[in-house]
Amino acid sequence: MKILFWGTPEFAVPALRALEEEGHDIVGVVTRPDRPAGRGRQLQPSAVKAEAFESGVLLLEPESPRGPDFEEEIRDLSADVSVVVAYGRILTREVLDVPSKGSVNLHASLLPRLRGAAPINWSIARGDTMSGVTVMRMVEKMDAGPILFQIEEPIRPDETATELGIRLSEIGAAALVEALALMEAGVIEEREQDESAAS
Repeated sequence: MKILFWGTPEFAVPALRALEEEGHDIVGVVTRPDRPAGRGRQLQPSAVKAEAFESGVLLLEPESPRGPDFEEEIRDLSADVSVVVAYGRILTREVLDVPSKGSVNLHASLLPRLRGAAPINWSIARGDTMSGVTVMRMVEKMDAGPILFQIEEPIRPDETATELGIRLSEIGAAALVEALALMEAGVIEEREQDESAAS
């Protein structure tokens, strides 16, 4: 499939690599613009930008991923689907609907639990014993779209959020590959989230 990939931090890099290795055509990568970091406040590229640069993939770094000009720019890429992994900005309905098969997101929790930011940190802080990843269809409401694919993963005793995040990034990459294969085969099943269980 032709994929427009959206992501920013290190968590998103395994997913981008896995999609490339699976033979998908990455028609572009959207990431956040370089930000100041460290003591010298030097501009630093995102982890996803560095990975995309290595791969020679078309890179888009909009300050704001919205508006007619940006929509036209991504429409010209003719992506089948947008894949969003920790991009860091809310996407409008118009942007989500540009690809012919819509937009999907990888979220680091077993939705509908722990919607929103920092689900890995919250799972550790709450003392959860089980975590996982969810691939869902994106809608305008945060992390509320239909579930396409999930993988459960136990949280190890004394595991830190950083350690769990590294594991879930790899598990999430595999989940995305599987979900897109099912989508491409036309056999993906979408399951609405139970709003009463959302947190």
